[in-house]
Amino acid sequence: MAKYNETEATTAVNLIVTGTEITGDVNSNSDIRIDGTMTGNLKIAGKVVIGETGKVNGEIECKNSDVLGEVHGKIKVSELLSLKATSKIFGDIITKKLAIEPGSRFTGNCKMGEESLKDVRKEEPKFGTKEQKSA
Repeated sequence: MAKYNETEATTAVNLIVTGTEITGDVNSNSDIRIDGTMTGNLKIAGKVVIGETGKVNGEIECKNSDVLGEVHGKIKVSELLSLKATSKIFGDIITKKLAIEPGSRFTGNCKMGEESLKDVRKEEPKFGTKEQKSA
């Protein structure tokens, strides 16, 4: 029976190649590159690369990410998120650092910096809530 070696798992890269469609959530200690289609949430301890032909429909949570393809959903990156010229993002971004190349498309809200990662759920009250008094 083969032994599981944690250090090997953290240096490996998972590949979802062009033409492959995955439905479901993925949790991994390793990096991942998606050139196919993924429907579900990604929780990756390392780096997520969405290739030019890659499409993700779901939330992404990782340490670093390079996006060349398309993402529909929230992206939470604890270090650096790089949006390349061919990227299309439709959803909110929460990251410590953001690099955007000319040509990339982004539709959504963005929170940056160390504070944005501490507690995403803490938000200021919005207009139209019960606290607001009518005139």
